[in-house]
Amino acid sequence: MADIARLVELIEPEAKALGFDLVRVKMMPSEAGDGGEALQIMAEDPATGQLVIEQCAALSRRVSDVIDTLEEQGEVLIDGAYHLEVSSPGIDRPLTRAKDFANWAGHEAKISMARGYDGQRNLRGILNGIDGDMVTIADRKAGDVTVPREMIHSAKLVLTDELIAATQPLDVSGADDILEEEKADD
Repeated sequence: MADIARLVELIEPEAKALGFDLVRVKMMPSEAGDGGEALQIMAEDPATGQLVIEQCAALSRRVSDVIDTLEEQGEVLIDGAYHLEVSSPGIDRPLTRAKDFANWAGHEAKISMARGYDGQRNLRGILNGIDGDMVTIADRKAGDVTVPREMIHSAKLVLTDELIAATQPLDVSGADDILEEEKADD
């Protein structure tokens, strides 16, 4: 089992050094179907809210170097086989930090509560925001529901036309400079 808090402690400074904000660190089953696990790292460039492939690669290299160095020194960070996945959070991003619940208020979200929460377990509706550590969502069935953030198991935005319209596109400066060659008729 991996110590996520320790991994965040190691990964966050590497993301910050590149100018990125860490969104999530999570161990999950590998999609390769090999029985291994994946260390999933989501980060964003604060200027765009996203990462492009070169930024993902840069963060991946830095994290790999840190993990390799510590493992060579004898620290076991992740038991067993795993692979590293670094990505942008995407449009229908997970909501993991307090600022995510504030920044994306007004958009549709899905919230799943942790086991042991006393009340409705799955919520879906317009996110109203966060006050202190209490998140409020206008659930489709229950109306306004306020829950403690620490009891949220997972939360993510729902892909809607409004969300797509509100999402800042990636920088495409220089795209007009791409030259296309005309194919000569034979």
